[in-house]
Amino acid sequence: MKHGSKIKKLGRVKSQREALTASMIEALVSHGRITTTEAKAKALRPAIEKLITKAKTDSVQNRRLVNARLKNRPTTTKKLFEDIGPRYESRDGGYTRILKLPVRQSDAAPMAIIELV
Repeated sequence: MKHGSKIKKLGRVKSQREALTASMIEALVSHGRITTTEAKAKALRPAIEKLITKAKTDSVQNRRLVNARLKNRPTTTKKLFEDIGPRYESRDGGYTRILKLPVRQSDAAPMAIIELV
């Protein structure tokens, strides 16, 4: 049964899902917006918003937590804490926006753009 399970599995095992999320977070932080499938964008939103909330208060513990979640990507962690965290200091949440696009022509997958507000 799926009672109370809010994890979107995306057809992957846990390690693959974590690696996919970490790489998508890295791309979103470095580029500001990415185009992906709608399901991946909806799965990415809570993960990136939690990391940005952590990045708003710069401490050793928060840096270690974010770096562990990103699978040891120090440049992305540095950018989160030095650029993105202070930018959203006065904002309580809702750091990302999902814009829907037409379906992908090859496999008719619903596409979306996820971007930092």
